[in-house]
Amino acid sequence: MIGIGLIGYGYWGPNLMRNFSRQDGCKVHWVVGRRESRLDPLRSQYPGVKVSTHFDDVVTDQSVDAVVIATPVLSHYPLALRALEAGKHVLVEKPMTSTVDEGQRLVDEAKRRGLVLMVDHTFVYTPAVRRIRDLIQHGQIGDVLYYDSTRINLGLFQNDVNVLWDLAAHDLSILDYLIDDVPTAVSAVGKCLVPNAPESIAYLTLFFGGPAIAHINVNWLAPVKTRRVIIGGSRKMLVYDELEPSEKIKIYDKGIDMVETPEEGQMTRVNYRVGDMWAPALDSTEALHAMAAHFLDCIRNRKPAETSGEMGLRVVKLLEAANRSMRQNGQSINISHS
Repeated sequence: MIGIGLIGYGYWGPNLMRNFSRQDGCKVHWVVGRRESRLDPLRSQYPGVKVSTHFDDVVTDQSVDAVVIATPVLSHYPLALRALEAGKHVLVEKPMTSTVDEGQRLVDEAKRRGLVLMVDHTFVYTPAVRRIRDLIQHGQIGDVLYYDSTRINLGLFQNDVNVLWDLAAHDLSILDYLIDDVPTAVSAVGKCLVPNAPESIAYLTLFFGGPAIAHINVNWLAPVKTRRVIIGGSRKMLVYDELEPSEKIKIYDKGIDMVETPEEGQMTRVNYRVGDMWAPALDSTEALHAMAAHFLDCIRNRKPAETSGEMGLRVVKLLEAANRSMRQNGQSINISHS
């Protein structure tokens, strides 16, 4: 039986609690929050769970094998490091840390102690994203040429991170999971549209070593909520709409074919291809349930996590570079993968 301590019971904590409490071979022993009033409903809903406002209650409890951290980003590093030093496996919300140096320290500490360090990049565990990866891996889309994402809504404003770290982190983890190629440079522009607040609108472009390019539009001040990704491949094109109730993925047999003309000096002709559209059936497994099950499986079987600390570090590295680019009005920032 794997003992869990959940740190943070604000916006995301209740979702994590619900999913971990339903896992076989797992027991949530502690929930830690900042406010007693927020923890009061837990006592009746989960009577066997101990509640506290003190992190030390969790890291000193020998029945706790793993710590799940769902707190503001700036607190991720000190809490995760303390848990690792106490010999606990760690699952931390995205983004993993607020700096690359902090992320590298966590990765090194987990590796040194032989512990699982995993990041809750939830979209990687959605049936839709996993099916898209399967389509790409089996060549049905062809070479990925572009990834175009619109991830906008009205709120929730964050105080400790800007809109890139809040929303674009999702797309960076999806790209890391879908595409074997790695970004070589990023460029980003953004704007603070609310006084004394981080950037609330931003546009991020990623350049890869291969043919692909990615563009991500994120916004906290949009009148509608949109979660749509278009992936253009050399064989087919794909639209992924997370808010679509039934057909989240639509695959279009559309594109262009380049035809060389025999006449000397004549330009290459472009033929447009328009075929069928189909929407694959997806299972209904909740992404958080799959993520929690995977974390427990990694602990039991000493397996590397799909959204490992190393992946979380790659995402933080891109976000940090994007921040530098924004401060330089969109200057392209090269990405080192050493």
